[in-house]
Amino acid sequence: MDSIHSRGYPSATVDENSQLQPGGRRRAIPLAASSLFVATAVGGLGLIVQLYLKSLDTPIFLISLVATLNSIGMLLGSWLWGTVSDYVKRRRLLVFLTLGLAGGIAGLISLPSTSIVLATAVPRFLFFAGIGTVAIAVVSASSLVERRGKNLSYISSAKAFGFAAGSAIAGIVLDRFGFSLAFSLAAFLPIVGFACLWLLPCENPVRPKKRLGAWKAIFTSGLLDLYLATALRQMAIFGTFALLYIYMESIGIPIILMGVLSAANPSTQVLALLAFGWLADRVGRRRIFMLGFFVSAIVPLFFVFATNIYGMIAGYVTLGFSFSSLYVGSTAHIGDRVPPHRQGQMLGLYESSRSLGGLFGPILAGVIAPVIGFKGMFMVMAGIAALGFMVMMLGNTVLGRRITVGDKPIATGDKQSNR
Repeated sequence: MDSIHSRGYPSATVDENSQLQPGGRRRAIPLAASSLFVATAVGGLGLIVQLYLKSLDTPIFLISLVATLNSIGMLLGSWLWGTVSDYVKRRRLLVFLTLGLAGGIAGLISLPSTSIVLATAVPRFLFFAGIGTVAIAVVSASSLVERRGKNLSYISSAKAFGFAAGSAIAGIVLDRFGFSLAFSLAAFLPIVGFACLWLLPCENPVRPKKRLGAWKAIFTSGLLDLYLATALRQMAIFGTFALLYIYMESIGIPIILMGVLSAANPSTQVLALLAFGWLADRVGRRRIFMLGFFVSAIVPLFFVFATNIYGMIAGYVTLGFSFSSLYVGSTAHIGDRVPPHRQGQMLGLYESSRSLGGLFGPILAGVIAPVIGFKGMFMVMAGIAALGFMVMMLGNTVLGRRITVGDKPIATGDKQSNR
């Protein structure tokens, strides 16, 4: 059996973390505040954009294409800015990305044509992807192993709360004030998040390091199966939700309730992320993220039978639990495997794998929904999510990948001891 170090990155140690960027919690709190405002802006944007395009009589396929374009921005932005963050001052980079997002949303205030909305989708989410990736890289690299899951959960929980608030507010603001004011509010919130970044502690000087290509980083990290399974899971989830607002309208759910219903997902995440972050530090990362993969396969099935408000709520709440366990467990697992000076790149590649699934899921949904109906489309997405779960099961068994028991990374086949 190969040793851990010979098969990829050595695990981050207390000394490395302490020397590079001590104080994970001191960085997590201002970043959580900034993430809250940014997520609030983006959380309501999906509802507003979908319904705005519908008001322009945009074909359903083009409406579903927006989610795909968003995913392209997430795919490119996560990889690009995650890698860049390993070589520059991360606070400065966050300032640039946050202001860039505000400018990208502000372009919608004038209520442009469908073509302009589609054309500007990628740049908006290029900035948004970088904000999330760089924030978790800062916290992960500055956290001790036994506190990494909890510290990361502060960021993800704040984002979840922001998405919940944004989803709930968007429907109300849109119903009462119209599209222009709704876009104006969404553009203002990232500016508030920008102000929070000045509370971050000063950074140490950036240390020179050897450049490492993305593909080589993936194949030498022992994380290939996690990235692949995540892409499949996201393909299913993004495909399920790409046309869900349209489906809700078709079964008679009022517009003003759509945002409130969708807020059940991030609302569930607020506490679930904190709970799973605490558990990930105590029972091991793998048990937590495997639960997320399993529950994800159940999520689309709720909408097969959801013909009323209660069924929708059940689906959104289940999604919240699945994401919480998957995201906290996976990011903490990556942080255990990768040294601090490479975490921007590897966490960025993880976010890119999530976006890769989002790239194809909405396209598939837009193609098959008119042919087999919404419920048939939901069944297909459930099967894709189940495939992602199987990839993780087989990846651990067949590939002999490293797993985490408690806080310490070990090689498969080594003697295991649970804390």
